[in-house]
Amino acid sequence: MTSTEAGDTGGTGDAGEAGAAREGRAGPESLLDTLRIGIVMLDGRGDVLLWSPMTEEILGWTTDEIAGRPIQEFIEDGGGTDERVRTALREEHHWRGILHIRHREGHLVEVEGRATLLEDTERHPFVLANIVETSRLRAVEHDLAALDALFAYSPLGIALFDSDRRFVRINEALARLHGSSPEALVGKTVRDVLPASMSEEISRVQSVVLETGRSVVDLVLPSPDGEGARSVSFGRLTDRGGQVLGVSCTVMDITERLEALNKVETARERLALLDDVGVALGDLLDVRAISQALASALVPRFADYSGVLLLGQVLRGGDLPGHGPLPGTPLHQVGIAARYEGEAVERMFALSHTTTYEPGSFFGMALDSGTPHLATSQSEIVSSIRPSDPRARTAVDLDMRSMLAVPLRARGIVLGLLVVSRSGGRAPLDPDDLALAMELADRAGTSLDNARLYAREREGALMLQRSLLPQHLTEPPGVRVASRYVPGSSGNEAGGDWFDVIPLPGGRVAFVVGDVMGHGLHSAVTMGRLRTAVRTLAGLDLPPAELLDRVSDLGDDLAQGFEDPLMATCVYAVYEPAPSCGGDDSASGTLTVARAGHMPPLLVTREPGGTCRARTIDLPSGAPLGVGGVGFASAEIDIPEDSVLVLYTDGLVENRDEDISEGIDRLCARLSHDASGGFGSLEEECDALVDNPVTEHAGTADDVALLMAELGPLPRDTAVAWSFSTERYAVRRAREAVRATLRDWRLDALEDTAVLLVSELVTNALRYAHGPIGVRMVREGTLTVEVSDPLRDPPRERVVTEEHEGGRGIQLVAREARRWGTRHGHAGKTVWFELPLP
Repeated sequence: MTSTEAGDTGGTGDAGEAGAAREGRAGPESLLDTLRIGIVMLDGRGDVLLWSPMTEEILGWTTDEIAGRPIQEFIEDGGGTDERVRTALREEHHWRGILHIRHREGHLVEVEGRATLLEDTERHPFVLANIVETSRLRAVEHDLAALDALFAYSPLGIALFDSDRRFVRINEALARLHGSSPEALVGKTVRDVLPASMSEEISRVQSVVLETGRSVVDLVLPSPDGEGARSVSFGRLTDRGGQVLGVSCTVMDITERLEALNKVETARERLALLDDVGVALGDLLDVRAISQALASALVPRFADYSGVLLLGQVLRGGDLPGHGPLPGTPLHQVGIAARYEGEAVERMFALSHTTTYEPGSFFGMALDSGTPHLATSQSEIVSSIRPSDPRARTAVDLDMRSMLAVPLRARGIVLGLLVVSRSGGRAPLDPDDLALAMELADRAGTSLDNARLYAREREGALMLQRSLLPQHLTEPPGVRVASRYVPGSSGNEAGGDWFDVIPLPGGRVAFVVGDVMGHGLHSAVTMGRLRTAVRTLAGLDLPPAELLDRVSDLGDDLAQGFEDPLMATCVYAVYEPAPSCGGDDSASGTLTVARAGHMPPLLVTREPGGTCRARTIDLPSGAPLGVGGVGFASAEIDIPEDSVLVLYTDGLVENRDEDISEGIDRLCARLSHDASGGFGSLEEECDALVDNPVTEHAGTADDVALLMAELGPLPRDTAVAWSFSTERYAVRRAREAVRATLRDWRLDALEDTAVLLVSELVTNALRYAHGPIGVRMVREGTLTVEVSDPLRDPPRERVVTEEHEGGRGIQLVAREARRWGTRHGHAGKTVWFELPLP
């Protein structure tokens, strides 16, 4: 009866589980569901009384099909298995072993069985057994064995916590990390075994993992003793039915990994610093700019304070000594940078503006020996400075704890010192930092030496260029001039810009502005040759277009060589002022201009009411000098009195981001003034254009040459002109006019010679020309007399013979005059001669 009730009870329970399984296992699953443990009950003879629904699932036989039948019918007896089972039950009352039972479908199922011999209340024997499929049991055993092995041999610390976050199981590795034993930790929480700050964070993470099920991986925490770091990961534990069991935890000591990563990161940062410093110094060619860039690049990435101190020769671009600096040589602090601000910082840098270090001191040894020195404590820093030196106290105020003094060298010669220091807020400088500072100093030393050499070369080129420019501009009567030359200030070498003012006979004057392409000594030398050629050809009194033609033809001779042909632009203008004649105060001069690919000249005119307007002079642009096969053309314009001619180079108006015509338009706008503003003096206008460039960045990337000339008539008492018709009495009237004028000018000593030569020239004009004859006299250091006529053929000096007596007049002029010559104009020619004033 008891057996039956027990069987019914067991059957009902198994049937419920099986039903749940057949209905999709709506209930929670457990390990028993995974193992599928079947229950079998036998009577004392071995006949089947009942078995559970799980047994039906395992073997396929239903209770109705097998009840009352001997179990031996279904067991594959392999060598007396049945007898061994009976013997074990009879003698020991229990048995355990492997059986092979025939499945309903015919195949054998290997199961592991456990059987126990029992008696009911009436002492009737029966056998209660359970069976498990060995395949599923072995899988569970392997899993458990793997878990045990993981806990036993894993180098990682492993812990399992229950839902109350108490230690359930931990391995030896984790116990060693905590300095305890597994038994001592079981049942405790992290709050019981870890410092409060760390345990609070871990407990919070455990709660989040329990609530959300989201794992936390590689949470980096410091070691409880503060001497390392741990990587901690958490995951939620659930059974097959989804019920939360607790939290798993793995802990790994990553102290060495972090140290290695820190070393790698430090190396990467140092390489990045080297690269950044190289980039910062790479395109600089100024000693001061390089020094400041180096100091700024090191703060705060490498140090809290940095300074660059250099010898005076390096700053001035002078020659370096063949050995190290002599004791007592002053160093100039050029570059400074500080992480912090304050009175102490300002005092330190102010005191170190110019410094002399004593031999044997911390800095003196680095300077004299060329060997870097490292101070790793504040006391060492202070002891290296004289007690009376205020910098010792300042070093304490700034809390300097370590300092490096590294020589800046080039080609084995010390150029100065790189000094860096750190305060107490960061790790002190170490030998690795010393190696990095030496590499930085070597790179900076090379850049500084290159900048020194460049400064010396550039200064030489500028000196040569300035020496080739006119040292003093002549101001002929009626003309006032102002000029400026500004070398490029953006690191370029000296350029080939130039200007010139050339006095010509008869009160005329030539204005020249040009620009040789390129920079450097070659351009400066070419500019000097070109200026000399223009000035020489100007003495021949050639028209502007013809002069540019001849200069361009000389291109091969003026160039540096076949690989560097002449390429230059130029504007050449000749101004012929009108004399004050017949009381006409509104007389204007004449300007003849030609240009060779240069910027168009500007003319500023004064209008009624005081308004000034600037405009470009319209004339052909021409090709640059040196481009063969292209002619030049001149333009002749009348110049109102007191107009201003403006000649300039492209550095004044050029901007790479816009068309150059926009810069020219802005220049015209700057030079135009209304009645209230007025046009200032030439010097003021030049300063305004140079100090405040017309175009953004103009005047910095290229040289600027600027020439401004105020053009007016010749003064009343310095020039006079007449025009005579081609009548016989023209010679007599010309003599009378010249004689009277010389007496008015109190030049009676020149009267006979001047009247004689004018008579000869006017006679020649009457003989060969048909048209009015002009006579002009100008007094400006010498007496210049000009005779013009419409005939373009110049007079020639011939050998006088008995058959040909002509040409005596020109011979007489050549003999008596100081100089003489002929120039051509659009309406004929002009023959002139000069007589020295008494």
